[in-house]
Formats: sequence, C-alpha cells, structure tokens
Amino acid sequence: MKKIFISSDHAGFKLKEIIKIYLSKKKLSFQDLGPNNGNKVDYPDYAHKVAKKVNINKNNVGILVCGSGTGMNIAANKHKKVRAAQCFNIKSTKLSRLHNDANIITLGARLISKKNALKFVSIFLNTNFDGGRHLKRVKKI
Repeated sequence: MKKIFISSDHAGFKLKEIIKIYLSKKKLSFQDLGPNNGNKVDYPDYAHKVAKKVNINKNNVGILVCGSGTGMNIAANKHKKVRAAQCFNIKSTKLSRLHNDANIITLGARLISKKNALKFVSIFLNTNFDGGRHLKRVKKI
C-alpha cells in the first residue's frame, strides 16, 4: 500500500487543501506535512520534509505544490532516492510514472487549474512504472 505525503508552500496552500479533499473522497490515506495555513513559508523546508518520507520506503510517494512547481521540484530532487517530476499536462504526468518511475509529483498552483491538478494527481497515483528498457535508465539516476 502506498503512503502518500503532501506538502506545499504558501502559494500552493489552497490547492493542497483541495487535493486533500480529493484524496479523502477517494479514501486514500495521506499525511499532510504542512504548512497548516497560507502564511509565507520557505518551499525548500516543506519539499525536504516530503522527500525524507519518500526516502524511507520505496512505496512512499509525495505530492508537492508551490506557485510554479519548480522550486519544490529542485529541492526534492536533492535527495538521493527521489525522482520528483514537475507535471503540467496529462502526458508529462503519465510519462513521469511510466518511464521515470517518479515518486513525487510537483504542481504549480499558479500555472494549472484545480481540475487539471486533480486529474494529474489521479494519473500519478494510478500509473505504474513500465520497467523494461526504462529500468536501466532509472538506475543511472
């Protein structure tokens, strides 16, 4: 069973709360690592919290939301076992799982609609890694 860890910065806080409602409606278990309000925070602090949890177990996955998705992505990818993917459409989301075995999705709250964000989260959580020829490439990461 996947453990889902979610976090945001202040710019992504509202979208994070919407994603949490979606996860709850789908009866998916998740842990919110903060922040607990929309006050200004530093995105690397929250990206590192999720990345550390994802590193604990290969079945753990993360959802990170900031204004652009880029800052969270850069910070999370500093962790050895993390393969964070900034997703901005259906194809990038699906391929991040199929070909790259991404274990964290990063979303830009200022760049994508709520509807698309929920669609991307669903695709991310329900798409399996293809393995095969992609496995040797992922191992090189």
